[in-house]
Amino acid sequence: MKKYLLIFSILLSSFYAVLAQDGQPVDETKQQEKIQALYVAYITQQLALTPDEAQKFWPVHAQFTGEMKGIGHDLPQLKKEEAALNIKKKYQENFNRILGVNRCERFFRMDGEFKRRLLDRIKNNRNDQLRQNQRPKIRRGQ
Repeated sequence: MKKYLLIFSILLSSFYAVLAQDGQPVDETKQQEKIQALYVAYITQQLALTPDEAQKFWPVHAQFTGEMKGIGHDLPQLKKEEAALNIKKKYQENFNRILGVNRCERFFRMDGEFKRRLLDRIKNNRNDQLRQNQRPKIRRGQ
């Protein structure tokens, strides 16, 4: 367990170091790979996946992710949410067989939590960059 936590911490810190680099071109492929590695480490650690479970889980997860990404971006929000829910229902049985009911439910929570934390971190980094790039206002005539 400590090993997973250490790996997750190292990956997380390297990801944030990449985001913190100002003025350098961002290699989107490398950034996506790092995010994916963080995600795998996070989910593996949170679900305490054994090597056998991981070997069964990640291929099914890849199919799940592929279908989730296939949801049309041009659809109305309600239709997108409905399509996502239908895909989750479809894969829930597969995840239940691999993880069990409790850890399956936990997976869906951890998946959402990871995405929220990632988006919050990106938003905070962008806000920090904007604040650093703003010039101080100089009041004249005082």
